[in-house]
Amino acid sequence: MTGTPVWVLESAMFEDRHRALRDAAAAEGHRAIEWDDRWWRDGRAPTIDGPAIFHGSLGNAARVRHELPWEPGAYCDVDAFRCSAWFPRARPWSLQRTWVETSVRALTAAPAVVLAPLPASDEVFVRPDSPLKPFGGRVVRRSRLSPAALDHGYYYDDLDLPIVVAPVRKVSREWRFVVVDRRVVAGSGYDGPSRRAVASQAQDAVWEFAAEVARQLEPPEPVYVMDVGEADGALHVVELNPFSGADLYACDRTSIVRAVAAHLSGAR
Repeated sequence: MTGTPVWVLESAMFEDRHRALRDAAAAEGHRAIEWDDRWWRDGRAPTIDGPAIFHGSLGNAARVRHELPWEPGAYCDVDAFRCSAWFPRARPWSLQRTWVETSVRALTAAPAVVLAPLPASDEVFVRPDSPLKPFGGRVVRRSRLSPAALDHGYYYDDLDLPIVVAPVRKVSREWRFVVVDRRVVAGSGYDGPSRRAVASQAQDAVWEFAAEVARQLEPPEPVYVMDVGEADGALHVVELNPFSGADLYACDRTSIVRAVAAHLSGAR
């Protein structure tokens, strides 16, 4: 793909975090423009001659990928990032080795039947199958499973919403890595609740684990985000997420910009 890359940044989503991405893009001779939600209403999204890469909210990333003529537009292939799509491929490294694919309706109507394949436990972890996360993943007591406990009626109305249910695992530490063409190009440790982050070093064991997984795992997209967690003293893949809707935390923006540009130009 030829031309100067243009980064389309929904900075309202990530506040000051986009400043570093904008600066890195400028330093590499790329352009950066600000996303405007009014483009959906008036149908006047700008014509971009050359590669365009959106980064912002998941909802807008998905729409950009499917509704705008930009190339690549957004790295947010919703179907490829469904848990049901990538869980089986990631099983050798995954935090979850067993899980049940079901729906909110089926789980809450007959939890004993749906959860029979899982180890006996008072609690289960429930999350949407979709990477767009119509509700946040959570631990729920089996005795309290209900549509309301899974935010039905607040963020979604469809009781047939696909979900994944798995045993509860305690994650003591977490990291986020950006993968481009099966190569880890940037990493960050982070604390989910506080959103605090610290850069991850390329020489450490966590980076090496992520790099090995990235080399072997069939990727959902050429550019994506991999979350790694430590549980019971071992490292595991916790989640794969679309790059265009993911917080980059303390990941090195220059490394990301350069790697994405190399991918778009066909260089490896």
